[in-house]
Formats: sequence, C-alpha cells, structure tokens
Amino acid sequence: MEPYHIIKPSGKKVPILISSPHSGTAFPDELKEHYDQEKIQAPEDTDWFIDKLYDFAPEMGITMITAKYSRWVIDLNRDPESRPLYDDGRIITDLCPTMSFSGNPIYNEDDLPDREEIERRINTYYWPYYRKIEILLKELKEEFGQVLFWDAHSIKQYVPTIREEVFPDLILGDNNEKTASPELIKAALETLEDSRLKVNHNDPFKGGHLTRYFGKPDQNQHALQLEMTKINYMDNAEKNYHGERADIVRSILKSTFESLIKTLSTK
Repeated sequence: MEPYHIIKPSGKKVPILISSPHSGTAFPDELKEHYDQEKIQAPEDTDWFIDKLYDFAPEMGITMITAKYSRWVIDLNRDPESRPLYDDGRIITDLCPTMSFSGNPIYNEDDLPDREEIERRINTYYWPYYRKIEILLKELKEEFGQVLFWDAHSIKQYVPTIREEVFPDLILGDNNEKTASPELIKAALETLEDSRLKVNHNDPFKGGHLTRYFGKPDQNQHALQLEMTKINYMDNAEKNYHGERADIVRSILKSTFESLIKTLSTK
C-alpha cells in the first residue's frame, strides 16, 4: 500500500501541488507494538487537521498529496542522512524520532529502531513520498511550464524545546529566498500580511527538507513552506478543530493561492 493519499483537482487544474507530510496518524501493523500504546492513540506532534484545513484546494484546481503514516514512523521533512536543518541549538527530532517534541520517549525501551530498520523505513515510506511528488511536479511543469510546491504544516503555539516565546501565527519559509522566485514570495507574503495575523518570513522556520529539496526556481520549480500555529484553527487546548477559527484561516489561504495562481499565469 502506498504511504500517501493523492487528492486530484476537481476544478480547472493549476500548477500547484500542496503537500501535507505530517498530518498522517496511521502506524504500519508491523510497527504498532513497538510504540507506547497510549501515546500512539493521538501522536502529539501530528499536524492535526491540516488536510481538512486545505480541503478547499482541489476546487481551485490544486493537486494535493498527504502522508498516510505518522511522522513518528519516519519524518518526511527531515534530511535522509539526518543532517540537521538548523544549527541554532534548538531541539530537532530525528528522521525516525524516538522522542516527541516535548522530550517524552515514544517507544518501548527494547524496540528502538536500529540503522537497518531506519534504512528499511527510508526505502518503504520516505522515498516513495518523494518520488510521487517528483512525478506530480514533472507532470504539472510539463503542462504549464512551471510549478509551485507548497508544503503545509502546523505547530503548537508554544514549544519551549524549540523557542522560548510563542510562535507567530504564520511563518513563510523559502530557505532565505532560495527556493522560490521573488515574485512568488512577494505574492504570498503580501496576501498573508494583509490579514490580521502575525506573519514572519523565514523566522524561526526557513522551510524543511521537502521545501529545500524541491525548490529549484532556476528550473521553474518553486517551493514554499507555510507553518501556522494550531491555535488559529483549533480550540484553545489545540486538540479539536475549531470551525469558526478555521474559516478565517481558510479565507486567508484561498486569497493567497488566488494571488499565487495569478502570479504563475503571468510569469
């Protein structure tokens, strides 16, 4: 079984692919018993409901790919060689995490993945996600001449192991303007900043491995990551979907994609 779900556009197709690599919650049958059974009932580092938050996108002609399995199986947004994405002292979970962001162990003591098991997961779950993205981007670029990869993420408002302060509402990442054209970056930022939400650019997140891997603006293949705090579309406990809050964010996202689609059509 493929480790992802594809949602094809229902509206007139546009050259945008949205990825949600951290909204998966499943665990493969052969691995379930290796984990703390209470913790995997609701893996705390999940980008909860991101696939639901963006479910308007296919009507706009946007293709979507979402991960089936939890990031606790393998983190699709990490370097496959476990090279760190940041060097500022923050805690960065591993390619195959053994602890949550809050520092709690997630495995049974004797079931930690060894190097052989990590390699198996890379080949079984990690690269298939990347290869499918490559195929989808190639098809869109061949049809439209250029393409935008948008990596969708969310995070708790406050994660002290990463940052002492609360996170801003929205963080657009492009690895210091290396993964997308200035025009697309400007279009996204201007629309996001037109909202009442606090918007940062590349601080404290510059885009993870997916954005850096697929962002090749010199080849007309652009990539942007949007991180948002869960409080903007979930309840105060950051556990349940909050329809009223989510509708505000969805409206902002729709306007952002309208601007990006327009910019792509004029490039």
